[in-house]
Amino acid sequence: MQSDFAVITMVRDDDFFLQKWVAYYGGLFGRRALYVVNHGDEAAVNEIAAGCNIIAIPNDHHRNFDMRRWRLFNHLQNGLRAYFNHIIVGDVDEFVVADPQVGTVPEIVRKAGKVDVITPFGLEVLHLTDREPDAPNPHILGPRRFVQVQPHYAKPCIVRNPTKLSRGGHFADSDTLAMPDGLYLLHMKYCDAALYADTMNRRNATVSNIRASEGQRIMIGRHWFPEARKDDATFQGFQARPQVDGFDFSQHKAAMQASWQPRETTGFYQFDRPDPQEVYTLPERFFGIL
Repeated sequence: MQSDFAVITMVRDDDFFLQKWVAYYGGLFGRRALYVVNHGDEAAVNEIAAGCNIIAIPNDHHRNFDMRRWRLFNHLQNGLRAYFNHIIVGDVDEFVVADPQVGTVPEIVRKAGKVDVITPFGLEVLHLTDREPDAPNPHILGPRRFVQVQPHYAKPCIVRNPTKLSRGGHFADSDTLAMPDGLYLLHMKYCDAALYADTMNRRNATVSNIRASEGQRIMIGRHWFPEARKDDATFQGFQARPQVDGFDFSQHKAAMQASWQPRETTGFYQFDRPDPQEVYTLPERFFGIL
């Protein structure tokens, strides 16, 4: 008999989010359902993720790092489907969250039926530094209560049937867009300005060390590169964005369905990805979930 859910991530030098990830998904499904790829076999990851399934890989920053990472994710999730009904795949700062008014994550996913892959609606959690002085501890949601629509993070991340995910996990080869009401993917990159700066300092140092020692081009997220940073302007920009009332995203979802189409000749499918600037307030029923 198959178990219900497994969750996969990869992590390196990201203790804060790994602690949140293990606590959140471990609370939903139990630590034995969690698969943590430990990039570099870091001792801190082994300690934080104790009780999870930990897979150590070498501390390798090959120029095709992202491609190799998502190849590994695809093989892992397709293999685990023999033992689990649903596989959640994503980065350590991404959290699939259910609206408590609608149900729990397992309830909403099960009700979606036998679709190949489920795409939660994407929201970016923002730190508005001029009105949110508290640190995101012990919870993120509550101290952080503002979000913006982020289509780029409406990712096909809950896999049920044979599915190939693109590099970055933003596209899948399923021709059906299944986006159940009440299910969200919360991306936490900008949930705290101080945490963001600390994380980026460490990632920039990693890239600089690789460039100095190997002089090679690295196929890794652009946000790892120091020349891409504009910290103050980024967080000041969040403060200036218009706020809207309510928490209804039906028009955004309808636009996604209407623009759903093949992604050229890649074999993947996509919807249009505008860049909405409006800020929404999370209802209090979300506070403390994370």
